[in-house]
Amino acid sequence: MKTIEIDDDLYQFIASQTQEIGESASDILRRLLLQTHATQIPLESVSVADMETKKPEKANTGSVFDVLSQQDLSAEHSVVGRFLFILSALARAHKKEFAKVLDIKGRNRLYFARSEHELQEAGSSTNPKSIPNTDFWVITNSNTTRKKMMLTEVATTLGYNSADVEKIRDLL
Repeated sequence: MKTIEIDDDLYQFIASQTQEIGESASDILRRLLLQTHATQIPLESVSVADMETKKPEKANTGSVFDVLSQQDLSAEHSVVGRFLFILSALARAHKKEFAKVLDIKGRNRLYFARSEHELQEAGSSTNPKSIPNTDFWVITNSNTTRKKMMLTEVATTLGYNSADVEKIRDLL
């Protein structure tokens, strides 16, 4: 097995293409490249943007555990990276319902928004980050305990039972 270095955005794209638990990055790339090859497009002419527009729309699975790969999650070395990865997986699993996260707020703080500007206007030192492969933004300068609480609220809002909420929270 060979190891290669790839840019973060490319890795996020590959991870966003996970279709089953435990699917490795190699499996994902193989599937994507075989799909691309099957449509007779020369591989050297395919960019990440092309892959994003050509990917088949996956049905709403209803569970983050269907789209979240522990292997891909463990590749994220920072808490913020794992936090964004989990939120992205939740958004993929709950495309229609994910907008409910906009109602999750702190006592004096906005946690989620549709734009970086909206979060910056709502408070100082928010360090907003885009949730990969979504139109949503989240604050990231809170401590790990607060991030776990935010994941707990997101999972609860999306309808997970208490056992699954704990599993999602503990992924961070």
